[in-house]
Amino acid sequence: MIMEFIDEKLEEYALLHTEKEPDVLKKLNRETCLKVMRPRMLSGHLQGRFLSMLSHMIKPNRVLEIGTYTGYSALCLAEGMPENSELITIDINEELSPIVEKYIKLYDKQDVIKMMVGDATKLIPGLNGSFDFIFIDADKENYTKYVKFSLEKLKKGGHIVIDNVLWSGKVLEEQMDKETRAIDEVNKFVNQCSQLQQILLPVRDGLMICRKVS
Repeated sequence: MIMEFIDEKLEEYALLHTEKEPDVLKKLNRETCLKVMRPRMLSGHLQGRFLSMLSHMIKPNRVLEIGTYTGYSALCLAEGMPENSELITIDINEELSPIVEKYIKLYDKQDVIKMMVGDATKLIPGLNGSFDFIFIDADKENYTKYVKFSLEKLKKGGHIVIDNVLWSGKVLEEQMDKETRAIDEVNKFVNQCSQLQQILLPVRDGLMICRKVS
């Protein structure tokens, strides 16, 4: 469940005055809802346009995405990347690969996006080079580990964006389940990390935006 932070009519107003969802992404959104379990994991219109805007503002040459799902967020991030750039997206669920690959081709981003299937905790240390931007939206239990890996791979001045950091408001509960504790842990880690400047935004289920300062 995604926590609603604003009135539904206000959200509709916000979407009405936000750049329209590209047709290919609209089709991906619909196919995800029809064919894939837990479709609300998809970034969706508002968050997708937010990620696209960040990408256009930052213009990253090299992006790492941890958690592909059906590829919606990767496509949004690829929109603002310059020529000869690279986006590596990692997901452990091989069953979703056909959908991801289909929409990468439909969006003509096959020269930009490279998909890797497997355990991100094992794959990330083996990646060569550094990244300008890292988006984390995978299994919550490993969030802090992913941020630590990201700090090693991220250029100074680069950005990390972490999704689901409010976890349907469960981070406010006294009795937390395993996933909520992991979210609370990563929020505290980022807040205390001297290498990062950060802001937590209540966009959809919470987005933590970080900049590596040292």
